[in-house]
Amino acid sequence: MEPLKTLWYEEDTDSIVFIDETLLPQSFAVSRCMTVTDLGTAIKTLAVRGAPALGVAGAFGVALAARRSAETSFEKFCRQVLEDASWLSATRPTAVNLSWGIQRVINRMLTEGSVREAKEAALSEALAVAREDALICRKIGQYGAMLLPDHSTILTHCNAGALACSEWGTALGIIRSATEAGKNIRVIACETRPLLQGARLTAWELDRDHIDVTVITDSAAASLMRRDEIDRVVVGADRITRDAVFNKIGTYMHAVCAKFHSIPFYVAAPVSTFDIVNMESEIIVEERGRDEVASYFGRTTIPDGVPVKNPGFDATPLELVTAIITEKGVLSSPYNIRNIVETSNNKSPG
Repeated sequence: MEPLKTLWYEEDTDSIVFIDETLLPQSFAVSRCMTVTDLGTAIKTLAVRGAPALGVAGAFGVALAARRSAETSFEKFCRQVLEDASWLSATRPTAVNLSWGIQRVINRMLTEGSVREAKEAALSEALAVAREDALICRKIGQYGAMLLPDHSTILTHCNAGALACSEWGTALGIIRSATEAGKNIRVIACETRPLLQGARLTAWELDRDHIDVTVITDSAAASLMRRDEIDRVVVGADRITRDAVFNKIGTYMHAVCAKFHSIPFYVAAPVSTFDIVNMESEIIVEERGRDEVASYFGRTTIPDGVPVKNPGFDATPLELVTAIITEKGVLSSPYNIRNIVETSNNKSPG
């Protein structure tokens, strides 16, 4: 199947080009970021989203800030880029990959001694992050595909596909790799309220690749598990702390139901998603706007004045996770994420 490329850096124009995910599935269009502010807006509005994609976008954002800086003093240049990077990092506080991609390029840039060298280094490192992301997703796909039987129905939540990465995907990368290996895979995609990333994005991706997919309401998953219509659950992750997996709101519910029905619950994520410093209680969960819940296709669905809670993510305790599938292999309980992160030490997955 032909890979779907989600975002890339266009060197001729010094801009970031990406698929605008807010328009899918009604229309397919690419947009362009000429400034870090443009990129931050795209991230805040979820035109660019997904943990690995945010890592790449963060890396590209630093390169963009560096390449477009007019400062000739190296000290002032670094200060300006760092200010832009700090602002960009704050656009999505829960997802760890964004700050990881930003910091990786900054660290490389600061090893140089001139503005010209720093600009070249920033772009080179950002492009390396994007290349590695593609390789990482392929490796996650290969490891994960081995866990799936020849005939399987997979439940997934939100979108952890090519649209959430630079290409291929994490959770959907496993499904793609299993399909390429000749396995008969059927996918149940939760619609993923309130912004319908499963219905709009996951279903669009899989249909594009001619992979059998059916969309259900989020609340239908437990009933299908009880009727033995789901064999595995495979989801992505926005951050994995020492005690929990942070992913799109609703993931915890699926994990609890899978545990009750003795269904394997897999998390597919690159090592860059691991947070070895913090525990669940220390993470800021992004609270999104009321309008995402209070209206539906332009129609008001909640009375004016009635408050709404709209967290973007929830936390799934690691004891509910059967395995975490990374580019370094499959991790099972008891999880030692510190060990795998320190072993990896930001090395290329190749």
